[in-house]
Amino acid sequence: MTEDYVEVLLTHLKQTIVLTDSEVQRISEVVEIVPLKRKELLLQPGQLSQHMRFIAQGSARCYYLDENSQEHTLQLGIEEWWINDLYSFLTQTASKLFIQAIEPAVIVQISRENLEQLYVEIPAISTFFRLKIQSAYVALQERTLENMSTEAYTRYQRFIKEYRNIEQRVPQYMIASYLGVTPEFLSYLKKKHLDSLS
Repeated sequence: MTEDYVEVLLTHLKQTIVLTDSEVQRISEVVEIVPLKRKELLLQPGQLSQHMRFIAQGSARCYYLDENSQEHTLQLGIEEWWINDLYSFLTQTASKLFIQAIEPAVIVQISRENLEQLYVEIPAISTFFRLKIQSAYVALQERTLENMSTEAYTRYQRFIKEYRNIEQRVPQYMIASYLGVTPEFLSYLKKKHLDSLS
């Protein structure tokens, strides 16, 4: 079963880069499989993010708590998505975020130390993560600008278009948190959207 989860990661990598059989074997040797129960935490504030994490099964989210203990969801993910506190990983400073399984999940992760070795041994892995980190930065900037300049209904429409597979699997309060609205207002947005379709 472990091999199946590693294969999901390898298939994902091969969509972007070419890997030889020996490189596949090397990657398989250094990844770790982390099963998570529903609501189990993978990372919490104060810890260092020491791994790049790939969701092989299930779903997860990344969120933080403000001074009023209000949750703010920064990232949602399902199978074949990466989830991490990249700031903590790249700067090696304590995380301010939680990473939590939404459903029972299986994470395939690569430690920072092993990843540094893979960058040297397998240049294609360096290319892969450079592209991933670049796209994560672009997505973050787009989302920041959208949250500052776009009204909630437009943000909701974009969310259901881009993340249709997520909406059915994630509690409504998490989606509301991700969109920066209350659960009650999210219900209003959903009704408005359904009315527009009828």
